[in-house]
Amino acid sequence: MARFRLQDIRSVERTPTAPGTLRAKLGELLFSSVSCTARVDALNPETGEYRIVLQGTLDREDSKFDEP
Repeated sequence: MARFRLQDIRSVERTPTAPGTLRAKLGELLFSSVSCTARVDALNPETGEYRIVLQGTLDREDSKFDEP
């Protein structure tokens, strides 16, 4: 799996995003994190709309080798 870097964070906000593409980006983000939590911020049972907040810390151990 590709290493997710701080410079990649804004890429998860690009829209429109296909669910598969977003799943891959979030998977890379979570896999590259040393800690993470998720919180359901909102859920509407009538419409199925939801909002989830992710919070974490990226592993920066090899950051000196990352390209800018």
